[in-house]
Amino acid sequence: MDKLLYVAASGARQVMDAQAVNANNLANATTTGFQADLAAARAHALEGQVFPSRVYAESQPGGTDFAKGAIQPTGRDLDVAVDGQGWIAVQAPDGGEAYTRAGNLRISPTGMLETGAGHPVMGEGGPMLLPDAQKVEIAPDGTVSMLPVGQDATVLAVIGRVKVVNPDPTQLQKDENGLLRMRDGGQAPASNEVKLVSGALENSNVNMVDAMTTMIGLSRQFEANIKLMETARENDSASAQLMRIS
Repeated sequence: MDKLLYVAASGARQVMDAQAVNANNLANATTTGFQADLAAARAHALEGQVFPSRVYAESQPGGTDFAKGAIQPTGRDLDVAVDGQGWIAVQAPDGGEAYTRAGNLRISPTGMLETGAGHPVMGEGGPMLLPDAQKVEIAPDGTVSMLPVGQDATVLAVIGRVKVVNPDPTQLQKDENGLLRMRDGGQAPASNEVKLVSGALENSNVNMVDAMTTMIGLSRQFEANIKLMETARENDSASAQLMRIS
């Protein structure tokens, strides 16, 4: 049988994988601090007596788009956006340290400072636990100050500092929870250079127009591969007919 069928099938599979990545990006186009995923594939040469131009398409890990989203002012005290390079350290569901640019922070019923997704924010000594307060402020350097209940409005107590890091993006990889982890499994050191913008959030870096255009292009590529598979079937049927005639 002509290897064209397998070549076209591998191409269709790769396009389906790319479409899944693109669809996930579109679904997170309004997710605070979301970093778009990238799809990638490579050509894998066939072995044996085949045409040199025929290769398999093999999906590869595409990595993450580290472009920054636009910063949108909100006026909310617990909203923070990372200004430029850097990440906010959080505790992942498995207890390890991970990183995010989603600064839609909140205080849990137990007093834990956490992201909108429920990940505890890391301080200098671990997850940050805040006592009851009338007001909480986060400074550009990550320092968390609060106005204790019943105290004068001019008295602010420093509780701690949000851990912010700035590792090389090539050392990071996204996990199944959408958080970034160090590839070596370690922890990035705290950075004094990363600054936060209070009362603002970073939008997703997904460009909806580009993502929709990509979706249309991938659909066309999938259709082209299906047509190639149909052509391979027709060629096989024609060859079988000629063999019967002979």
